[in-house]
Amino acid sequence: MERSITKSADLSSAIESNDFSQHTNQSSATWHDYLELTKPKVVALLMLTAIVGMHLATTDMVPFNALVWGSLGLAMAMGGSAAINHAVDQRADTLMKRTHNRPVATGRVPAQRAFFFAGALCLSSFLILDLLVNRLTAVLTMLGAVGYAFIYTLYLKRATPQNIVIGGFAGAIPPLLGWTAVTNDLHPHAWLLVLIIFVWTPPHFWALAIHRRDDYAKAEIPMLPVTHGIEFTKTQVLLYTCLLAVVSLLPYLTGMSGWLYLIGTSTLNALFVYLALKLKFEKGTETAMRTFGYSIIYLFALFMLLLADHYLIVTPFDAI
Repeated sequence: MERSITKSADLSSAIESNDFSQHTNQSSATWHDYLELTKPKVVALLMLTAIVGMHLATTDMVPFNALVWGSLGLAMAMGGSAAINHAVDQRADTLMKRTHNRPVATGRVPAQRAFFFAGALCLSSFLILDLLVNRLTAVLTMLGAVGYAFIYTLYLKRATPQNIVIGGFAGAIPPLLGWTAVTNDLHPHAWLLVLIIFVWTPPHFWALAIHRRDDYAKAEIPMLPVTHGIEFTKTQVLLYTCLLAVVSLLPYLTGMSGWLYLIGTSTLNALFVYLALKLKFEKGTETAMRTFGYSIIYLFALFMLLLADHYLIVTPFDAI
């Protein structure tokens, strides 16, 4: 543990001095570089889950403040957390093919500016959510940002191969935040949405980690394929996918959703389990990226099914 903390401290010190960038780029950063710092594709998927959470929280129209200011505040916090991730991971990013061209890794955006940009986004997010939505959402959003940007990125990521399992909670709370933005209440159904994303995260990310195993090893990040091997990781992907197939049925079993969601999600689960089985028993890692790509489609489709079912189908819960 002391070794991991020392590594994190050394990394933070290096960020401040910005003395380990492998690239020298004297050109000015563009708006696109700052947009890239926010990981817009990741934020877009998370915001979808948050907005669906808003709609599931009410049978009426989502209030203006929650929909507009809530969405803006949540997106800014997610983008700020992502920017901190870029700054903290500067050294590791330069060593990995997938990330070596990121703005901070190349030096287009200095780490100090990335931190300042992230701080401005997170502070603005808190003010918007606190003043224009509600304090519960503002506080939970900041706790999630701290959990991802610091607890996960600075410590867990380099401390344990269970990093994305433990740290996955921070990335799983957007639908809860969307729900609280509307109701100012922590409803059990909102926690079901969090649980689905929490269980989805390991097979999603470990499939990518299998494909990028050598990159993570080079960057000395103890992802599961690096520490326990690819075959063991394949087994874990399969087990978590089967667990996800069960957990994703809870909205129907609790009366939160109806038959449309049940049929659609069962189909999605069948294909996910098939890919996980194929990944497990095929030689090589060719199926890993297909599994990773499908996992993104899976989460998008599952939340769209929740939304469609909510407005089109009368559930047993509603009929009581």
